[in-house]
Amino acid sequence: MKGVTRKEKDFLGEVEIPIAAYWGTTTQRALQDFQISEKKFPTTFILALITVKKACLMANLEIGDTDREEAHAVFQAIEEILVENKYHDQFPIDVFQTGSGTQINMNANEVLANRANELLGKPLGTKSPVHPNDHVNKSQSSNDVIPTAMHLAVISQMHTHLFPALNNLSEALEQKIDEFKDIIKVGRTHLQDAVPIPLGTEFEVYLRQVELNIDRLNDVREELLLVPIGGTVLGTGINADKKFGELTVLYLQDLTGLPFNLNPVKAEGIASHNVLVNASGALRLIALSLIKMANDIRWMGSGPRAGLGELLLPVNEPGSSIMPGKINPTQAEALIQVSLQVIGNDTVLAYAEGLSSILDLNVAKPVMIVNLLESIKILSTGINSFVKKCLIGLQANLDQINAQLSRVLMTVTNLVPLIGYDKASEIAQTAYKTGKTIKAVIQEEGLEIEGDLDELLDPKNMV
Repeated sequence: MKGVTRKEKDFLGEVEIPIAAYWGTTTQRALQDFQISEKKFPTTFILALITVKKACLMANLEIGDTDREEAHAVFQAIEEILVENKYHDQFPIDVFQTGSGTQINMNANEVLANRANELLGKPLGTKSPVHPNDHVNKSQSSNDVIPTAMHLAVISQMHTHLFPALNNLSEALEQKIDEFKDIIKVGRTHLQDAVPIPLGTEFEVYLRQVELNIDRLNDVREELLLVPIGGTVLGTGINADKKFGELTVLYLQDLTGLPFNLNPVKAEGIASHNVLVNASGALRLIALSLIKMANDIRWMGSGPRAGLGELLLPVNEPGSSIMPGKINPTQAEALIQVSLQVIGNDTVLAYAEGLSSILDLNVAKPVMIVNLLESIKILSTGINSFVKKCLIGLQANLDQINAQLSRVLMTVTNLVPLIGYDKASEIAQTAYKTGKTIKAVIQEEGLEIEGDLDELLDPKNMV
């Protein structure tokens, strides 16, 4: 229908673009050429990219290479996206595109240029007075802008979501440790009975791993604060003022409140993204710790009558469509699935770095950042869900714990220094085969043991 599209031209020829779209020819060609997944860049990344554009514009303005009226229009367009949450629908292109992220970078350039020109009274698609390449992308390349935005997006999401979620988990675990500290239960190795252990100690294991993972994330954060902006294409800074990188980083600090600094070898931050792989590796370790915790809790909560039954899990929803009254450890299962996805995403990043960091440019930037941001998001929300709907409501099943503890065989371990390993093994096997207690077997055999037998076999004295 007439008037539905407008025509724009680039060096490849004419392109028809929806008449109300703020994007231009590069974005439109990407929409035509990369119809692959329908998976778009998350808003988190778009906002990080626009923030980097703002810092770049501020640097160019200070250097004196940018017209103030035009810059003001671009600033207004930026604020409409960042503050007023407008035009988020103007970033429609597929994640699977060129590995440098050129299409998403140009998408941002075109949207900002078109909106700025509109504010200056010009029709969309004129590229004048604000040009997407010459002005919005001035002193920049996709090769240094995209990695800088990637680092910003990751750090922002860590600070906004992941660190708070991990702190939330730590606090909940501390509460459970205090609640369970005096409860002695049967320990287990190889899924077989072992010596007694405080229930609180098992939760101390989970807390210690969370604390270690927070420390690792803080180390990763320091690496992510180094960005290659100002390196332009290959890290040499071609077509950029010598002060551009330093000024942009200073403005990025002001805009974000984060102590960003320039990568001392900008080419490294363009040709390779092993710092992002390191970040993903830290998330993988978190995922593995969460799997252990969630698996342990669902094992200890197994039952209610034919399992370990040591923990009583909160009742959230029916567990079966056919078995009435059944309750399942659904939050533990959800957290495990989240963790498996994070491990899968980490594999993507590892291969993206290993196979796509070729010569002077890593060419898997889009898939790396999208997977990494997904990992941060689902870990954060998965942890918070588990804490709120499972961990906080966990209760110890004292009747079951004490019943199991009264029958445990491995209390005989406390007698080894007095009667030796072989005799202790014989007593344990006799007790197992006859169904009797350790104390009963010792008394039947008339075995004389130095000390109070009840004290020696008391599980509380073994922890």
